[in-house]
Amino acid sequence: MINGPVIRGKNMANFKMREMVMVGSKKLIGEVIILDGDVGTIQVYEETEGLKLGEEVISTEKPLSVKLGPGMMGNMFDGIQRPLVEINKINKDFIPEGIGLLSINQEKLWEVTITVEVGDILSEGQIFGYVQETSLIKHWLLVPPNKSGTVSSIATNKNYNIEDVLVILEGENKQEQLKMYHEWPVRVPRPVKERKEIEKPLITGQRVLDIFFPLAKGGTCAIPGGFGTGKTMTQHQLAKWSDADIIIYIGCGERGNEMTEVLEDFPKLIDPKSNKPLMERTILIANTSNMPVAAREASIYTGITMAEYYRDMGYDVAIMADSTSRWAEALREISGRLEEMPAEEGYPAYLSSRVAEFYERAGSVESLNGKEGSVTIIGAVSPAGGDFSEPVTENTKRYVNVFLALDKELAYSRHYPAINWLDSYSGYIKVLEQWYEVNLADDSIKLRNKMLELLNNENKLQEIVMLVGEDVLPDDQRLVLEIAKLIKIGFLQQNAFNSQDTFVPLKKQYRMLWIIDYLYEKCRKLLVLNVPISQIKNQSIFDEIIKMKYTVLNDDLSKIDEIQAKINEYYDELEKKYLV
Repeated sequence: MINGPVIRGKNMANFKMREMVMVGSKKLIGEVIILDGDVGTIQVYEETEGLKLGEEVISTEKPLSVKLGPGMMGNMFDGIQRPLVEINKINKDFIPEGIGLLSINQEKLWEVTITVEVGDILSEGQIFGYVQETSLIKHWLLVPPNKSGTVSSIATNKNYNIEDVLVILEGENKQEQLKMYHEWPVRVPRPVKERKEIEKPLITGQRVLDIFFPLAKGGTCAIPGGFGTGKTMTQHQLAKWSDADIIIYIGCGERGNEMTEVLEDFPKLIDPKSNKPLMERTILIANTSNMPVAAREASIYTGITMAEYYRDMGYDVAIMADSTSRWAEALREISGRLEEMPAEEGYPAYLSSRVAEFYERAGSVESLNGKEGSVTIIGAVSPAGGDFSEPVTENTKRYVNVFLALDKELAYSRHYPAINWLDSYSGYIKVLEQWYEVNLADDSIKLRNKMLELLNNENKLQEIVMLVGEDVLPDDQRLVLEIAKLIKIGFLQQNAFNSQDTFVPLKKQYRMLWIIDYLYEKCRKLLVLNVPISQIKNQSIFDEIIKMKYTVLNDDLSKIDEIQAKINEYYDELEKKYLV
């Protein structure tokens, strides 16, 4: 029986759940998702058009897996790790059916350095050599999990392809051959020695994130927002500027034109830290909404498995999943084809557990070889009409610690990043507070809390302003409105196309917020002396603070000292006048 990408086959009693199979004469790649006696249900990752009744299902005797080894970095894959650049050479217009299990290049030669000697005892996860995969990434060769033994033979240091045997291990009645790569099932988390507490922020250079809603290395983050609010743009900024060692960008079902833009733009981007192509530390996984639904569902797992592999080498990896709503829609469609009982809005009842399984694979760990690494997951969510009460957003919110709510009103008024400071939050403030105190300033978190409180007060005052106008407010409340405007325009709004503003060092971010608070306290002091707000608000100084994101250089903060001197000069003179 055939029903789109989900098919049923007979005589499958000897198959296993989640086993990878090849279907029909074209050998389409699929995965067994249900077994009922000798009848099995197969999720096919390619178009099944032309498949006939009675065609053979061939077992591969292994679960859906990816090859983990040199050649992934800088590459572009589809949802089941087939290389798009190589496929483009075979067929330029589309991915042909039955192309097989292509993955990382088996013919390319790599210069290998073996770091073990005959007689060494190796256990799972340990390093036995390395390859310089790109100029930015040293690819450590790992003993596959569940393999161990004593080194009985090693290859000489020279060029090899990934299929060459580099090390032979002698175990109990068993010999293991170690190559540059090994395979790992995508739905199984890779083992670690220990999960560690989160203690470092993921520095992004984006002020609204680093100061107001910080992300953590090994943490989880959701970026929900309606159409046009800047989800993809925000993820692009994080991919380019965050201090993660490796970026894995998963386009799991976005519109074809958006994914095309990613595939075209990323290879042109320059890594600002090394001045080399960003692709030298990036992997792209591309699935668009018009590709088979099942492939979209698998792409999330392919990406997270690759991330865990590089994490085990000691790297900090950041995953951008754009967007998990399309992944959830794939689950819904497959569930519908299987005629399962639907839950809210047609999504399967197990949506919550699948979302949890994905985000739980983030974390900061000590790997089996003793290196420390992390996987940070940043998932965009695309709720229809920007409705955050829909199931995917609600379930995601339960499992992530940073929630960056994008606001269409901010986006339409060209305030980017369009992150609503009233609806967003970060659960890492407490755990990162000590890091900020030691590495930035003693009062950095207190200052952040004070500014957020000002913005909350301004929001309440705006309701009164909408009814009766600003003029009826007392001067202290009018000052709150003015300072909140400085925070919103001068600090939270950021220009990705300006060289000084696209990435802002943490020290400059703090000093920018500090000078706004300094001005606020100076103004409050004058209010006590009954100085009218018309004199307190010096338009020249206020304008200078709004423009400081462009005028203050990232590597020279002396301009802020000049602004402070102007504040002192004007307000001290005003204070003397009214004291007399």
